[in-house]
Amino acid sequence: MVQKLRFEVYDIDSANCSLQNADFLGELECTLGQVVSSRKLKKPLVMKDRRPAGKGTITICAEERTDNRVVQFEAAARKLDKKDFFGKSDPFLEFYKQTETGWQLAHRTEVVKNNLNPVWRPFRIPLQALCGGDVEKSIKVDCYDYNNSGSHDFIGSFQTTLSQVQQSSQSFAAEFDCINSKKKQKKKGYKNSGVIIIKKCMVVKEYTFLDYIMGGCQINFTIAIDFTGSNGDPRYPQSLHYINPHGYNEYLAAIWSVGSVIQDYDSDKMFPAFGFGAKIPPTMQVCHEFPINFNPANPFCAGIEGVVQAYQQCLPQVKLYGPTNFSPIINHVAQFGRQAMQQQTASQYYVLLIITDGVITDMDETRSAIVQASRLPMSIIIVGVGGADFSAMEFLDGDDGILRSVTGEAAMRDIVQFVPFRQFQNCPQEMLAQSVLAEVPGQVTDFFNTLKLKPPQGERPVTDLSASAPTSDVL
Repeated sequence: MVQKLRFEVYDIDSANCSLQNADFLGELECTLGQVVSSRKLKKPLVMKDRRPAGKGTITICAEERTDNRVVQFEAAARKLDKKDFFGKSDPFLEFYKQTETGWQLAHRTEVVKNNLNPVWRPFRIPLQALCGGDVEKSIKVDCYDYNNSGSHDFIGSFQTTLSQVQQSSQSFAAEFDCINSKKKQKKKGYKNSGVIIIKKCMVVKEYTFLDYIMGGCQINFTIAIDFTGSNGDPRYPQSLHYINPHGYNEYLAAIWSVGSVIQDYDSDKMFPAFGFGAKIPPTMQVCHEFPINFNPANPFCAGIEGVVQAYQQCLPQVKLYGPTNFSPIINHVAQFGRQAMQQQTASQYYVLLIITDGVITDMDETRSAIVQASRLPMSIIIVGVGGADFSAMEFLDGDDGILRSVTGEAAMRDIVQFVPFRQFQNCPQEMLAQSVLAEVPGQVTDFFNTLKLKPPQGERPVTDLSASAPTSDVL
């Protein structure tokens, strides 16, 4: 199977890096084979209609990542040059790896606004991206003052090696003069343009998604289905819950498409499946979190076939109603995430799949529930069926910025992935599943690595972990 790739280039103007208002500059479509075989692929950018995008080109460098160690950094600066006329500088750092063809960007920190003595948030750089695993290879660190125009002002730079930084920061913070060579040539008595301080530099092993799965981490999937009135009366073809003579509706299609992939990661293949927003028997009271097999003591369905069967049997017994509340089912799954946190290993991770028509009533409560869940071993996948306005779902997906609760509390990480089902209706089934599950492996590894939690059954054998940098045992 040919692995196709598309690279898109944008000019971003907004502070939250949203692509919605960004200017599209061009794209390149190629295959993974082309990139790997070329090692360095340079091609002209084209517009969506395949016209040339001016004189713009894109260069892609590829290397196989065989080393899963990362370098944990804590960095600050002191007395940086003032670059802004009406305020102080807005500094950020760029770390570069030395290659045969020049310096290659490995990492860019966040911008600290209006501060000549910034402290950047801790960050991690893959060892291979920083120095190719060779701690004696030169690395370059540039410091810039951020400008909205994209034309950032150069403050200064220094070169060092990872070995040097590690040795210097063992007892005290390592300090490096930030030198602006042009300024140094012009100005007599020039000392520096500030001092960059590396407070922490530690090489640690970063476990991969495969390390966690093969090391005994259980991925637990819960399915939640929207039974609210906005879906339409399931007795009529206009309803999203209407099952046609071929046994099809969008809810069933989404369950089959995504479920057939997620069940491979779930060891016991038993899925708790819930509905929300319907009046349920025997009292016909509205319920926002009910097992679709109507067995609260055992809401599990055997495989995706069991979920489909329970859904088909449940549908005629309930009355679609409302309102559409997401927070009860999110909080339900979060309870299990909190229990898992009491263990000292990466033993359990929970994924909640919500299939909905996109109308949401308890937005404030849902935001708070997601912010709390972001601190737990949990991810939320939302599949939107039908053609409704999904702007609320896209807001919950934190790709355009950090999600915050109504009180301003920020999510620790982005745990929501939203996919509109109709974009994939005429595509192969695996394309929907791939898009839906694209962020889950990264969310699993980011969470457990950040909390320094190991797989429960120890490590998988890894090739050449002793290369040239000592690995800390903190993970």
